[in-house]
Amino acid sequence: MTAKDKNLNDLFLDTLKDIYFAEKQILKALPKMAKAASSDKLRAAFEKHHGETEGQVERLEQIFELIDKPARSKTCDAIQGILDEGKEIMEEYKGSEALDAGMLAAAQAVEHYEISRYGTLKQWAQQLGMKDAVRLLDQTLQEEKKTDESLTSLAEAAVNLAAAA
Repeated sequence: MTAKDKNLNDLFLDTLKDIYFAEKQILKALPKMAKAASSDKLRAAFEKHHGETEGQVERLEQIFELIDKPARSKTCDAIQGILDEGKEIMEEYKGSEALDAGMLAAAQAVEHYEISRYGTLKQWAQQLGMKDAVRLLDQTLQEEKKTDESLTSLAEAAVNLAAAA
């Protein structure tokens, strides 16, 4: 298939594969981040989001079923870069008061990427008349926004203050 033959359905599928890869990588990263966190509240936030991410992967698999395509991932360089930055922070700031603040910032970079992707996929699904996919994508989009808000609150209320102390 040439580029000229591709359409919004193809772009939707490629982006779906991209976020599927991203979610699987995030599932691997969250337990490591939880283990490295010194703040109990940050650890709990990472653990909670791990459970949510498992549900998000399941919803993506439902969308693959809805469009009659196998649930396959496509390497996402963007999420790999964001997660690598998080690993770098974990290594460079291990044992430091600033570690939690750095991990929290890295987690928010992941959330912002996901919010962007899910918002786009939801809009495309609407354009393509995929009502069930729209509902599933919106459910995940709302979870990601809520997680981002929780991380912001945690940063402002405790983690950034501890890093500055």
